[in-house]
Amino acid sequence: MASTIRNITRVAAIGAMSLSIAAGCAAPEPKYGTEQQTTFPGRKRQVWAVAPAVNLSGQRQVDPLLQADLLYQQLQQVDGLTVVPVNRVAEVYASLRIERVQSAEQAALVCDLLGCDALVIPTVTAYDPYDPPKLGASLQVFGKPAAIQRPKNVSPRELTRQASPGQYDSLPPPQADFLQVVGMFDAANGSVRQAMKDYAAGRNDPAGPLAADEYRLSMDRYGGFVYHELIATLMSHPRLKRG
Repeated sequence: MASTIRNITRVAAIGAMSLSIAAGCAAPEPKYGTEQQTTFPGRKRQVWAVAPAVNLSGQRQVDPLLQADLLYQQLQQVDGLTVVPVNRVAEVYASLRIERVQSAEQAALVCDLLGCDALVIPTVTAYDPYDPPKLGASLQVFGKPAAIQRPKNVSPRELTRQASPGQYDSLPPPQADFLQVVGMFDAANGSVRQAMKDYAAGRNDPAGPLAADEYRLSMDRYGGFVYHELIATLMSHPRLKRG
C-alpha cells in the first residue's frame, strides 16, 4: 500500500513538473498596455504631416478628417517620427485655397510651409462598417525635395496645371519622392481576423465586455488596425532606410 502511494505521488510530481516546463516554454500573452512599437527605419528623426483623407469609396459616411485622425494616432506611435496633425495641414490647404494636393509641386509647397519632411495622404477606397467590416485604404507619402525653393507669388492651382494638364482628378502620379502602400482589409477573411487578433493583444482591455471583438465591432477601432498594418508595410520599404 505504501509503495502504491509513493508511485502515485511520483507520477503526480512528474506531471506537475511537465506542466511547469510546458508553461515556461509557451510564449506569454502580452500584458495590457504593452503593445509592440513600430520604429522608423531611417537614420535620423523625421517630421511628417497628415493630410485630410481622400474618399474614393463612394460612401458618404466616410469622414476625411476622422480618417486622417485615425492615421495620425497610429503614426504617433512610430518611434523616430514627429507627426503634424491634420488640422495644421487643413489650415495650409485653406491658405492656399485648395481642397487636396494634386501635384508633387503642391505637396512640396505644403511641406515647406509646414516645415516637415513629408506629407502623408490617406485614401479610402472601400468602406463597409457592418460586421464583418471592410476597409480598403492606401497611404501616399510625398517627401520634400532637398533643393526646394519656395516660389514667390505662384498660384498652387497653376502648379497643378503645369504638373498634370487634366490627366488625373484625385491623386498625383508617382514621383521620385513618392511612396505608396495599398491594402484591402475584409474581416470576413481569416488571415485578416488573425492579424486583427494579434494587433488587439496588449491593446484591448481583457476585462472589457467585448475583449478583442471591439476592434471588429467599432469601425474607428478597425480603422486604427488597418492604418497600423499599412504603416508597418510602409516602414519596411527599403527607401526609408536610406533616409
